[in-house]
Amino acid sequence: MNETKLRTKSEHPVPLSEALDRTDKAILRALQRDASISNVALAAKVSLSPPACLRRVERLKELGLIRGIVALLNPAALDAGMLVMIGVVLDRSTPESFSAFEKAAQKVSGCMECHVVTGEFDYFMMLRTKDSESFNRLHAEQLLYLPGVRQIRSFMVLKQVLSTTQFPI
Repeated sequence: MNETKLRTKSEHPVPLSEALDRTDKAILRALQRDASISNVALAAKVSLSPPACLRRVERLKELGLIRGIVALLNPAALDAGMLVMIGVVLDRSTPESFSAFEKAAQKVSGCMECHVVTGEFDYFMMLRTKDSESFNRLHAEQLLYLPGVRQIRSFMVLKQVLSTTQFPI
């Protein structure tokens, strides 16, 4: 049976069962809800002393469980209220065509995510833009010029039902 393992920055495998205890999980849940919480407040929440809590958080970072601490911004307040999902089909399935597309996709304005997928499309991209007019401009000025693209299908999101950054722990 394969045991799930975590890798530290030094790439030494650490079995998941040994890496996380109840306190580690409580820390991760609390930080997912509010990463701006002070170490003192976090320590009180998980019943640790502040120095012990800080050591735990640093260990979780070293294990690669915490990739970074960010602020989640309000897209509508930043004129990026329209969410568009885009399915992309490349004209060839070669390492070179995938590489060229991926490099170019990283430069598309408002591109929040880009994923290689299985099935009908080669990629799904998630973009944020102001409105349909600004998306049409983005489509005409950037998306149509992505290398190796045979087909682009755009899906404008009418209503966001769920969007979370929290993993179930």
